[in-house]
Amino acid sequence: MAPEPRSADPHDAPINLGTRAMEDLQYIRETIASASRYTTFSGKGLMVVGVGAIIAGTLASRIAAGAPQAHIWLADAVISVLVGVLFGLHKARASEQSVLSGPIRKFTLSFAPVIFAAALLTLALLRANETALLPGTWLCLYGAAITAAGTSSVPLVPFMGIAFLGLGTLALLGPTGLGNGLMIAGFGGLQLLFGGLIARRYGG
Repeated sequence: MAPEPRSADPHDAPINLGTRAMEDLQYIRETIASASRYTTFSGKGLMVVGVGAIIAGTLASRIAAGAPQAHIWLADAVISVLVGVLFGLHKARASEQSVLSGPIRKFTLSFAPVIFAAALLTLALLRANETALLPGTWLCLYGAAITAAGTSSVPLVPFMGIAFLGLGTLALLGPTGLGNGLMIAGFGGLQLLFGGLIARRYGG
C-alpha cells in the first residue's frame, strides 16, 4: 500500500534569514522604545517657564486679588504651554526622537487629560467667582499631571509633581492669602530648580 502524501506544513517552508533578522531587529527596537524613559522633557524649557511665572506672580502681587490676578496667571499659562511645546519639539529633534514615539505618546496621554480637567475647573470657578480656590486647584492638578506623566519620564519629574501637590495642599487647606506666593514658589521656583537639574543631567 503506497504511503499517503504528507500535507504541506508551513513550518517546513524555507526561512528567509535576512527577513527574519530584520523583523527581530524591529521588534527589539520597538520594545526598547516602549520601555525607555522619556528624556526629551526640556529642562531649559522649564527654566524659561519658571522665569515667566516669577514675572507673572510679581505683576499679580501688585494688583487686587481675585479675577485680575487670575487673568495674569492664565495669560502666563498660555505662554508657558507654547514655550514648553517649542522647547520639547526642539529637544526631540536634537535627540532624533519622533514625537509619535512610545514614551512621548505615553507622557502626553498621561499629562493632557489632567490639564484639560484643570481648564474646565478654572472656567467653573471663575463663573462661580471662587477665585481664591484657583491657586490650590492649579498647583494640585499640575502636580497630578506631572506625577502621572512622570511614570514614563526621568525620575526627577514625578518628584517635581509631588512637590507641586504639596504646595497645592497648602494653598487649599493652609492660611488664606498665600495663593499668589505659593504659585510663584511652584510655577516659578520649582520649575527653575527641576528644570536646571533635568537640563544638566539629561541634556537640554
